[in-house]
Amino acid sequence: MFAPRLALASLSGEADAAWARAGSEYAGCAVLGGVSLDGPTREAARALVARDRTEFLPDDPVAFVAAQLDALADADLRAGVNVRTTAVEPLARAARVASERGAILEVNAHCRQAEMCDAGAGETLLRDGDRLCEYVRAASDHADVSVKVRAEVTGVDLPALAGRLEDAGADCLHLDAMDSEAVVADVRDACDLFLVANNGVRDRASVSEYLDYGADAVSVGRPSDDLRVLARVAAALRAEGGVEA
Repeated sequence: MFAPRLALASLSGEADAAWARAGSEYAGCAVLGGVSLDGPTREAARALVARDRTEFLPDDPVAFVAAQLDALADADLRAGVNVRTTAVEPLARAARVASERGAILEVNAHCRQAEMCDAGAGETLLRDGDRLCEYVRAASDHADVSVKVRAEVTGVDLPALAGRLEDAGADCLHLDAMDSEAVVADVRDACDLFLVANNGVRDRASVSEYLDYGADAVSVGRPSDDLRVLARVAAALRAEGGVEA
C-alpha cells in the first residue's frame, strides 16, 4: 500500500500538505486531516475551535481535500485524507477526489471529542458497525479505503469489527492501540487488511513490538513534525525490514 512502511498520522487542523511534505523524506504515506465533510461534523468542528482546538474549516471541504492532495502531486509519498461525516454523499465525493489522485480515503472512527461523538461521527461509529460498514462500502466503490479506529472502547470487539470492515471493502485498518498493544495481534488474526499500528511509535523497540504483533506498518502522530523522531522510526523500519511495499 505504501513504502517505506511509515505513515504520518492525521492531526486535526495541522496535517496539511506542507506538514506532509516536511516529513516525506522518511515516510511512505501521510494522512491529511481530519476534515469534517458535512453539516453536523462541521458544527462539531466549530465547537471544538471555540474551545481552542485546531480544525480545518474551509468553505468547501471536498475542494479543500482536492487542493491539498494536488499540492502533494510531486511528493515522494502516498497521500491519504482522514474524513469525518455523518452522511454518505459527501464521503463518496471525497473518495472520488482521493481516487483521482491515487490517494487513500480514511474514514475516521477514532475521534473521541464529545462534540464529534455527539454529532454521530468519530468514535461513535465504532459502536455502530452497520453504519461504519455502510460508509466503507460507499467509499470503496471509488477509492482505497482505510478506517482509523482506537482500542479500549467499551463494548467494541475490534477483531470482529475488522473482519466486517474487510468484508465491506476496506483495504487498511489504522489502529490506535492506546495502551493495549497486544490487540494488534488479535486484529491480525481476524483479518487480512493492511494493518497500520499507532500509539507510542518512537524508536526501534516500539517498531519491533508492533511488527512482532503482526502490523504491516506503523504511524507517528503527535511527533510527526519532529524529524528526529521520524528519522529514528525510519531507521528502525529499515533494520526490521519494513521498507518494501
